[in-house]
Amino acid sequence: MLDANLKTQLQGYLERLTQPVELVASLDEGEKSRELQQLLEDIASLSDKVTFLRHGDDARRPSFAIVRTGTDISVRFAGLPMGHEFTSLVLALLQVGGHPSKETAETIARIQSLEGERRFETYFSLSCQNCPDVVQALNLMSVLNPSVRHVAIDGALFQDEVEKRGVMAVPSVFLNGEPFGQGRMSLEQILAKLDTGASERAAEEIAAKATFDVLVVGGGPAGAAAAIYAARKGIRTGIVSERFGGQVLDTMGIENFISVSHTEGPKMAAALESHVKDYEVDVMDLQTATRLVPAAQPGGLVELQLRSGATLKARTVVLSPGARWRQMNVPGEAEYRNKGVAYCPHCDGPLFKGKRVAVIGGGNSGVEAAIDLAGIVAHVTLIEFDSQLRADAVLQAKLRSLPNVTVLVSAQTTEVHGDGAKVTGLTYKDRTHDASKQVELDGIFVQIGLVPNTEWLKGAIALSPRGEIEVDARGAASAPGLFAAGDATTVPYKQIVIAMGEGAKAALSAFDYLIRTEPVDLAKAA
Repeated sequence: MLDANLKTQLQGYLERLTQPVELVASLDEGEKSRELQQLLEDIASLSDKVTFLRHGDDARRPSFAIVRTGTDISVRFAGLPMGHEFTSLVLALLQVGGHPSKETAETIARIQSLEGERRFETYFSLSCQNCPDVVQALNLMSVLNPSVRHVAIDGALFQDEVEKRGVMAVPSVFLNGEPFGQGRMSLEQILAKLDTGASERAAEEIAAKATFDVLVVGGGPAGAAAAIYAARKGIRTGIVSERFGGQVLDTMGIENFISVSHTEGPKMAAALESHVKDYEVDVMDLQTATRLVPAAQPGGLVELQLRSGATLKARTVVLSPGARWRQMNVPGEAEYRNKGVAYCPHCDGPLFKGKRVAVIGGGNSGVEAAIDLAGIVAHVTLIEFDSQLRADAVLQAKLRSLPNVTVLVSAQTTEVHGDGAKVTGLTYKDRTHDASKQVELDGIFVQIGLVPNTEWLKGAIALSPRGEIEVDARGAASAPGLFAAGDATTVPYKQIVIAMGEGAKAALSAFDYLIRTEPVDLAKAA
């Protein structure tokens, strides 16, 4: 299962084990069980602190538990944790084996203080780049708190279970048999859901913060760059983020970030956050901005109101709220989201193995999604509103070479159909003949671009007809002390490298504004 290079790397990690661990497998006679046995034997051969045992009696087969010998500390995987989940496997081995977590003492104490039996089950797919965050968070909780148990389940391998529970998007988490959450969740987000008083405490702490020189809104590439450039000037810098990393977290492969041949979105997001934390930046994650009150005059203070009820004040603000997947806005779409309507083909595609799906959108992202899905599902119908596909010619050629793909152009999706539990098809309008037609489907992947996260800014600053923040050549918005960068602005070409450059420019412009603008005397102004 493991090549020589991977074995060498893993052997180096296993040297960090301080406690013996057992790999207790529950197997059957199937091919996947044989593969899992080979994987576990390979791991056990790399360290004298790891033992492989085959006497597991878990109902899910193949599965295995990583157990700290002589204790009840363990985590469990159902399936083969390869692909994106191989890192989860390595971390589980280390943590069960006594290697300390890098989480803060405060976070560890919160986990250990949780009371009551909690049995978590997470359904993942090996191609899901968001799943490892959830799997790793819950694995760590199960290592640190004996009342928490967690099993990570490969949804593609246990499809009967997935069907029975109606799992149509990953990661999907169940707590004590009931749905707990879907989509990427950080450890902090999971703890916030379990500890209902956490948000109130965080709001109180935020409300008590002093005025910032530069306050950045958004933790994507633009926001991270802005925070770093501002902090390097030695001024008081803060960053408010709903989820650090932003849209990058949902990006599979990144191959056009100059000097880096290839990376993946979650890895880049982690690197961004780590770089920001190298400086004296006050990072306020899991916070949603709801209202902006611009300064009344140059030199005045900008107010930022958060959903938690807290308010922050700053002399300058860099807005980088980013963008989100554009929706079709047709009947049935919202009702069947995560019940067959999906937006991440890499994450959710394996759940539709052998089924019929549609991809909405004929640009690069839509055609790439259709190509990827064609290798998993029974059939793909690509639906494009325009009279021709807009993707690069090389992608179109690859798409049309696939035998299980149908391309419909001049087609407008008008409704999503379902049986109350899951998608069963869609209706589209044939714009050439003005006729309504239906397609029977099990899933629909929407790939029609992005929409800026700027609804909360309406009335506060100038926005374009598309909702983008209007900025000048220096990144300045329409009110004093306000700057903006990234995918939510009118700057063309929504690319990571451009967002980073614009974030740096906005921070430099904010610093220039600070040194050239006399602060308003609040006492006299009152």
